[in-house]
Amino acid sequence: MRIGIVIPAHNEAMTIAKCLASVQSAIDQLPSTIKAYPLVVLDSCTDDTQSIVKAIGVDYLCCDYQCVGRVRDIGIRHAIENGATWLACTDADSVVPMDWLVQQIEHIIYQPTDMICGVVDIDSWAHLTPQTCEDYIAHYQDRMGHRHIHGANLSFNSEAYLAVDGFTHLPCHEDVDLVKKFEDQGYAITWSNRVRVLTSSRLKARATEGFAVFLANLENNNLY
Repeated sequence: MRIGIVIPAHNEAMTIAKCLASVQSAIDQLPSTIKAYPLVVLDSCTDDTQSIVKAIGVDYLCCDYQCVGRVRDIGIRHAIENGATWLACTDADSVVPMDWLVQQIEHIIYQPTDMICGVVDIDSWAHLTPQTCEDYIAHYQDRMGHRHIHGANLSFNSEAYLAVDGFTHLPCHEDVDLVKKFEDQGYAITWSNRVRVLTSSRLKARATEGFAVFLANLENNNLY
């Protein structure tokens, strides 16, 4: 098995090094029979993200799309062209735990699946109101069989990805759209809370309707 880990990045100089260090730690836990490598897709970056990625020695692509669906798609297709049979997606403002890839492999081995939808943990609640935290926890299904979809924690089989024609070139909700494609084509999906990612609680969104917007809306509702 060869795993491609695709990470879109738009001006993530403050977070990319920590993200890539966590990905490498997850790779180091894999058995020698499984190869994995990260690929950063730099989209319209005007800060030091590219120089940081280059200094770390991680492969990267550069583009100017400002469209996360298109960015993820070119990264995934590049990884597949280079031999990846399983694709794991996360985001540049996220940190994966050491067992992130191991847990995916265990799902594939013990209950064969075409896609895994994982969960996210919030990195900090310190700048948010206590009520926002309570509302989020009340809403979030942190259990096996949940129905949350996060581009920061989504993985899938390469053949299935190509068969459904991959990520649609959408500026947001490209992850939801891809999962629907898998569902419509009858592919097996595992909704796992064993595959986890720590994601940013920032309120300034990179995507117009992304996770940051969801948190910001919760927070704004509790400020009035």
